[in-house]
Order: sequence, then structure tokens, then C-alpha cells
Amino acid sequence: MHTRPSPRRIRSLRPRRTARLAAGLLTAGALLLTACSSGSSTSASGTVDAALAALPRSTPSGLMPYYSQRLHWRDCGVPGFQCTTMKAPLDYAEPEGASIRLAVARKKATGKEKPLGSLLVNPGGPGGSAVDYLQQYAGVGYPEEVRARYDMVAMDPRGVARSEPVECLDGRQMDAYTQTDTTPDDTRERDALVTADRKFAESCGAHSARLLRHVSTVEAARDMDILRALLGDPKLNYVGASYGTFLGATYAGLFPERVGRMVLDGAMDPSLDARRLNLDQTAGFETAFQAFAKDCVRHSDCPLGGKGTTPEQAGDHLKAFFRQLDARPVPAHDKDGRKLTEALATTGVIAAMYDEGAWEQLREALALAMKEKDGSGLLALADSYYERDAKGHYSNLMMANAAVNCLDLPPAFTGPEDVEKALPEFEKASPVFGSGLAWAALNCTYWPVRATGEPHRIEAKGAAPIVVVGTVRDPATPYRWAQSLARQLSSARLLTYDGDGHTAYGRGSACIDSAINTYLLHGTPPPAGKRCS
Repeated sequence: MHTRPSPRRIRSLRPRRTARLAAGLLTAGALLLTACSSGSSTSASGTVDAALAALPRSTPSGLMPYYSQRLHWRDCGVPGFQCTTMKAPLDYAEPEGASIRLAVARKKATGKEKPLGSLLVNPGGPGGSAVDYLQQYAGVGYPEEVRARYDMVAMDPRGVARSEPVECLDGRQMDAYTQTDTTPDDTRERDALVTADRKFAESCGAHSARLLRHVSTVEAARDMDILRALLGDPKLNYVGASYGTFLGATYAGLFPERVGRMVLDGAMDPSLDARRLNLDQTAGFETAFQAFAKDCVRHSDCPLGGKGTTPEQAGDHLKAFFRQLDARPVPAHDKDGRKLTEALATTGVIAAMYDEGAWEQLREALALAMKEKDGSGLLALADSYYERDAKGHYSNLMMANAAVNCLDLPPAFTGPEDVEKALPEFEKASPVFGSGLAWAALNCTYWPVRATGEPHRIEAKGAAPIVVVGTVRDPATPYRWAQSLARQLSSARLLTYDGDGHTAYGRGSACIDSAINTYLLHGTPPPAGKRCS
């Protein structure tokens, strides 16, 4: 996927625009895939994967110590929020063995009416901190009537942020990694890209060997069930965005009878393999760019062309700019001496595709770089995407993202020759981003741990109604993924947002918010075929 994001880096951008443009400006990554009309997929062996099988209803005796532990809540320095930790087995196949400690936060229901229990939230990623999301956005920004009836709860998944984070490269090494050219023009540049991916993988293996085999989405979903029990909830109420929809759907597949009110917003399709996922997401970013281009050329300060310029012509202007940066990066007034490279500029543009609210910022950043040779605006967008702070420190988002993705699915490509064969297909999906996103999907090829997951359908037979939300022009989780997941889940209701940006809940549509709030508060899912704008 794109400059250094791993193939399924899908996250909701919202927390820091509240900050991260869709996650602060974002975090993107590229998830990728296109759902087949049947909703099924074919694995590398040529067999059609079976539906995710539910676990036994009774809790195995070896897990009882985990299900019976007590949570000790304490103030965690953010007004109104409490924090704790819980233990889960490192390896669910050997629950008597080593354990892992997971960070949990909550904000108690604020209303006087009888609480509806806990509402677990996850912003996506994989690798996004759910605790940060709760404290910075969900715990204060979710509708007041929802916060009044639910204890708002979040848990950083294993390997993420406060939950024994995966560690790989330091800040300076990450700076070099994020600047690696992902559109190699010759053998030397191709070899440099392969070397960078190998170094990243080897570093993760050296620093986090204990964790890398045990950060799968299935394991994280099982952790969620332990938390559900410790919170005293007979069923799990959950809102997951982006990758959080895959996590929630996986939970539903494992524990269908324990599903309460579940919203999957910006849905992923678990039936797709990594290459298809990346290809679909590539097309999704192209769709989002065309929407941005149409808006941009209506403004006098658009550097991609004026009135009458087509999205295709605007894309040509942007590609020409990227080629110029590939040959000669421009200054970015960065205290650490970084310049705006093609890789960082591409990341900055992709970051802004997550939220149409960032289009003005992107337009200004492009104008600054293209007309005034000042790359600071696009560099800021790229840093937000990567969660790099002003001191040059990175969160572990990128490390955890790769660790989870590379464990959940076999790699998209077997090597650089495989990528080169796929380039025409990716460039057709996106003339602007196709080449870079194809090469960026090479990262799992050199991962030190073999994938334990495969593409699979999730039916969750017997689950309560699940609301699947899809945005028509979503760049990171294409709408057809939501359609496919809704067909797979036996109790799903598809809620459609005819709009732009990544995810739909809390992004300005009163129709979407009303439908989801009604479901969360009263248990009434939206009618079949419900569509909002």
C-alpha cells in the first residue's frame, strides 16, 4: 500500500481532528480488497474458505482464572476517566502458560436513567489506540444520549499502545523507512525498497519475538470476551470503525450468542485475500481523489488546474509533481532536516482522503509545495498519518499495524517480481496511487512469522441484529466491502451513507447518527435498505 503503510492499515481518522484526520489526519494504510459477488474467496491453495466457526458456549476450565479476575479501577489522569489492566493468555492454545497485560479505560454513564451496560469502542488500525480514541473522542464526542446510558469502554488490543506494544524501529530509523521510495525506477531503487522492508521485519522480530505470533485479530477478539465478562455484561455492545469492524465481526463469528448491539462502521470484508484487499483499497483512494479533484478545481487556489479541469487531468498534474519530487525533494523547514520526498508527499495526500474536512488543508498544502517549493504542509499531513510527534517520536501504530496484518493473512506478494507483474492492474485501479500502493504491499513478504489466518466468511449464525455501515465513496474501506460483509453476516442490516470520507457515524449526517443512536439506545436496527446522505 502506500508508502510504508501495510496492506491493511485502515483506520478511522477522527480522533485527533479532534486529531488524526481520520485519525488525525489520518491513518490510512491501505487495506485492500474487493469483495466477490458471492462474498466468498479462494485461498492460495485454490479451496474456498469455510465460515468462521463459533467457539463452544461454555468457557474452557483453563480460561476460568482469566474470566474470574477482578478489575481494579483507578484515576488515569484524564478527568472523568478511569483506567485498569486485565490479563489474557498470551497463547489461547496454552492458557496455563504466559499471560499478557492489556490496558482498559472507561467513562461511567452520565445519565440518571438505568444504564444499558458497557459500550466497547475501537477506532481501527490495526494498531490504533482505543484508549486514546475513548479519551480524545468517543468518551466526549459520542452523542450525549448514548454516553448517558452506557459506560463507555475501550481496550488497547494486544501489541498496541499501552497493551505490551510491538516494538521495531526507533524514531530516526522510522524517518528513513517512511521516506523509502515506493515507486522504484530501476534495480537499485527496487533493491533499496526490499532492503527497507527486510530491515523493518527483522527489527520487529528482534525486539518483539514473544508477541509477534500472538497479536492476531482472533486473539484480540477473544480478549474482548474476557473483558465483557469482567465488566459484568451478558452480551457485548460494541461500535467498531474501519479495522474495528473486522475485529467486531470476528467476535460475532466466535461468540454469536454473546453479541448485543453491534455497529460495524466502515466495514471490511474478511473473505478477501491481501492482494485483493490492497487492490480494492487502491481503487477506493482513486475514487476519493477524483471527488477531491472535482472540489479542488472549483477553487481559485487549486494547484491541480482551474475550472474545467477534469479529475483525470488533475491526477496527471499530481503525478507530474510526484515525479519532480522523486528527482528533487523540496525543503520542508523540518528541524530534523527532512525534505518532502515523493513517498512523504504521497502519504500526505492519502491522509487527507480520509476526511473531506481535510480537503482545504490539502489544497493549501499542495499549493505551498507546488508553487512555493515549501513541503511543510504535506509533511505535516504525512506525520499525522504516521503518528510522528514534533520530537521525532512515533507511536507504535505502524509496528502494530504490520504485526497484525502480516499474521492475519498471507502476504499479498511473494517478491518484487510478483509486484511488477501486478503493476498494470494496480495502475488501472488508480493511475495516481497504483504503483506506490502495489509496492507498499510488499512489506509482509519478509515478515519473520508465518501468517496464522486466511480469508474467510463470517456468518455468526444466531447473533442478534448487527448494523453494518458503508460509505459510498469511502477511500479506505470501499462500499462494496460493507455490502459483502452484510451479505455474509446472518443477522446484518446494511446502513448506507451516500457521502465522502472514511466511516459515517458522527461525521455530520443526522440521518446516520439518528439510525445508529436509535439502535444503540432501543435495540431497533434501521430498516432494510436504509440510505442516508
